[in-house]
Amino acid sequence: MAVVEGVAATILVAVVVFGVRGVPVGEVHWPFIALVAAFSAVNGVLACTRLRWLGGAKRDFEYAVPLANPDLVLPTPRESLRRSFDWSSALLSVSVGLAFSLIWLPIMAFWFLLLVPERLIKGAYGIYWERRHGVLLWRGRVPEQPLGEGQHLYSSARN
Repeated sequence: MAVVEGVAATILVAVVVFGVRGVPVGEVHWPFIALVAAFSAVNGVLACTRLRWLGGAKRDFEYAVPLANPDLVLPTPRESLRRSFDWSSALLSVSVGLAFSLIWLPIMAFWFLLLVPERLIKGAYGIYWERRHGVLLWRGRVPEQPLGEGQHLYSSARN
């Protein structure tokens, strides 16, 4: 789940930036932060629809390729939608956070935390959808069953 990467990246960036530039002083604009977090949460809810241009998570779930022989191919923990850490996402978050925080504003070290509400909603919806349909959704490659156009996930029966 991307929340773990965001928190890890934020901690790392904050330590580096505040060590180099110092802790920013000034008042915190809580109404603006609340507005951005609410906007992120609304984006998360809208991303759980079938509309592709809004994220289309529900559509991706519905078009998941069911495995013909689930005993031969099982998802690894890294391929699961519930994977807890992805290095590429963490490195991207750290590099963007460092660049903006060191060049522009030190408070930008916390930029990724604004995406947390959206990621939490999408993750909760994914778990709900899996349980409701009795399947596990996962990413990966199965040579015997390649993904088709518009398909990004495989599904296998929940044991």
